[in-house]
Amino acid sequence: MRIILLLLLSVFAVNMQSQNIVKSLERYVPGQGKVTIHQDPRIEALLGTEHKVGGDQTVLKSSGYRVQVYAGNNSRAARSEATHVASKVNEYFPDLKTYTFFTSPRWLCRVGDFRSIEEADAMMRKLRATGIFREVSIVKDQINIPL
Repeated sequence: MRIILLLLLSVFAVNMQSQNIVKSLERYVPGQGKVTIHQDPRIEALLGTEHKVGGDQTVLKSSGYRVQVYAGNNSRAARSEATHVASKVNEYFPDLKTYTFFTSPRWLCRVGDFRSIEEADAMMRKLRATGIFREVSIVKDQINIPL
């Protein structure tokens, strides 16, 4: 099963024009025939989908983990604090991507795009070791994988 998944992912990396590998394999090309794939929908969900972000940058949206460094309420002060926490994270870890957003009923600040819980745990420990970020936790989230 892993070999098949790795094969699908490698073919996907080669053909980034389409939304995902399954769609690219199923498209009709005159003179080459048509491929029909019957599979569990969860397999396609594991592969993720491509999205354009910030101009020409393309990312693959997939299931993964982030480290939550702040969760406030729905006030302006919470928004300001979430932004402040994000800037502090960027000060200590300039290469780490931060995400500050509102999900009712609270403002959140999450960091990183980790494919495994082990990667997220390592970053969580580094964040705690600074002594500034105390209430950090690992959350399952949609992550962005740069292509």
